[in-house]
Amino acid sequence: MTRLSVNINKIATLRNSRGGNNPNLIKVAMDCERFGAEGITVHPRPDERHIRYQDVYDLTKIVTTEFNIEGNPKEQKFVELVLATKPHQVTLVPDALNQLTSDHGWDTINEQAYLKEIIAVFKNAGIRVSIFVDPIIEMVKGAATIGTDRIELYTESYAKLFAEGKKEEAIAPYLTAAAEAKKLGLGINAGHDLDRLNLAYLISTIPTIDEVSIGHALVADALYLGLENTIQLYKRALQIK
Repeated sequence: MTRLSVNINKIATLRNSRGGNNPNLIKVAMDCERFGAEGITVHPRPDERHIRYQDVYDLTKIVTTEFNIEGNPKEQKFVELVLATKPHQVTLVPDALNQLTSDHGWDTINEQAYLKEIIAVFKNAGIRVSIFVDPIIEMVKGAATIGTDRIELYTESYAKLFAEGKKEEAIAPYLTAAAEAKKLGLGINAGHDLDRLNLAYLISTIPTIDEVSIGHALVADALYLGLENTIQLYKRALQIK
């Protein structure tokens, strides 16, 4: 069954907007787990505009499910943070400095040498590695040669086409990419712009997805539906009927 990891970046954004510690990020993470989340995801960025580096150290002490840290390994501070905290999983994302949100996967062919080297750094520390990949067969094949444990399929294009009512067109490249990943022995995660409307179709069509990480839509839903109820709705969407 596909696991739900809740990305709590938006909770940190809300907290940071007023200084102080309201909402309490640690309590929210603990509550997400208590309400049924099977993982906590954070994506610290160099400007610490949402998740702060200290948050990662604090969360390491209390997360009892799976802790997943996303970020760009070309930032040495990020590498040092991950090696110091040793999460269950690190997800490598090719973000630019000050990028608003992630918008593409790795070029696993042209950056093959670099990715092999940096992935080995994390794996030698006992950390499972996932890398952001677009649903392109060549990029999936490239991922299989660099030592990563999993790929995370970047799902923005899926979400956009699904919202336009083109669900078969939306899912097609992901079906092909997921089948190739499984054939090559890679685990599969998925994330970006997933919500409670498009999630069930994705998972029912590609049940081999191991994990989804969802933040923005889930937190937005929680404003109206409550956090506990929202997490349960997302978990229900992950159940294959």
